[in-house]
Amino acid sequence: MALGSIANIAAMTVAVIAARELLDDATLAGAPNTTSIAGTAIGTSLLAALMVRRGRRFGLVLGLAIAAVGAVVAAYGVLVGSFPLLLVGTLLFGAGNASGQLSRYVAADMAAPLRRGWVIGLVVWAATVGAVVGPNLVAPAASVGEGLGLAELSGPFLLAAGLTTVAAVLLLGWLRPDPYQLAHESSRIEPHETGGEPMRRILRRPRVAMAVVAMIVGQVVMVGIMTMTPVHMDDHGHSLEAVGLVISAHTLGMFALSPLSGRLIGRFGPVPSILGAAAVLAASAGFAIVAPVEAGPLLLVGLFLLGYGWNLGFVAGSTLLVSGVEHAERTRTEGFSDSLVWASSGVASLASGFILAGLGYAALGVIGLVLVGVGVVVVLRLRDAVSPAPAPS
Repeated sequence: MALGSIANIAAMTVAVIAARELLDDATLAGAPNTTSIAGTAIGTSLLAALMVRRGRRFGLVLGLAIAAVGAVVAAYGVLVGSFPLLLVGTLLFGAGNASGQLSRYVAADMAAPLRRGWVIGLVVWAATVGAVVGPNLVAPAASVGEGLGLAELSGPFLLAAGLTTVAAVLLLGWLRPDPYQLAHESSRIEPHETGGEPMRRILRRPRVAMAVVAMIVGQVVMVGIMTMTPVHMDDHGHSLEAVGLVISAHTLGMFALSPLSGRLIGRFGPVPSILGAAAVLAASAGFAIVAPVEAGPLLLVGLFLLGYGWNLGFVAGSTLLVSGVEHAERTRTEGFSDSLVWASSGVASLASGFILAGLGYAALGVIGLVLVGVGVVVVLRLRDAVSPAPAPS
């Protein structure tokens, strides 16, 4: 998780800047993030289906291998000045990123029901290394690439390729036996076991519906604002190092306080935690609205809050989702729900470029506030149908 996080954050921090430089226009600067997210949306369902047939380890390793190939393709796209190749590379890289996303559910399977929130938070916390290190490797990796006679922005993509390759090799050698065999009795299934209701019925369950809505809203608000922050800062004269620092604060918020999120969920339950996440996201959207363009510190605080609001909602939503499905339904529901989350955020990433170009950065904050409000209404309407105790597995 840590190596994958470093790779993902380093690569995607420069992807929007690379797109803007290749096109000489900010309108489609969010497209690489969109294709990356679309790749994750596709990859989560496909890798989850492969996990059911071939085991968790096979799916995780295959995803990382795909990510490495995608990073190389993206670097080549930058080298030859090809925007389509950049998009193909980020699509593949995003598909591989699905491995990291599904790993939280792999860990949850091995925990008792009442400890799943804490365990999911712990796995997400492992990405703190990437949150701190990833953005700050952007400038050195770019310098190395330039020193090798390559395009400056190809360096972070090549770094990402190397890191995901190392992560794949480590999982292939060390993740034994397969996590399905180590699962807690409440989550234990055979690799080929199927069953349960059709997905359309599963998604109508109050626990599942609330979990998916919470994760979609958090992801869309976070991606919409975060994606355009590097472009917004670059447009107003902030250095690449300053951009890296703000994104580092954001990703630190996304991951570093995950154990706290797990404890809050264990203490108050997933539903109050989701409402708390909405409050933090609303505050971060407010910063995007009022922060002056030259105020790097205000952007840093706002992006940190944006990251933590996402984290609390993501961990709480993931915990609620696991408790809402039977063990035989779990892997396919996890993959399908993550596909919905990432598909929605892909739309947000693409739209964010048009919003920035047409309405400005503050408009992203206004739209974020509206979406948070809609999510709160949905959660309050479903709250009475979600009992405090976890559903039996």
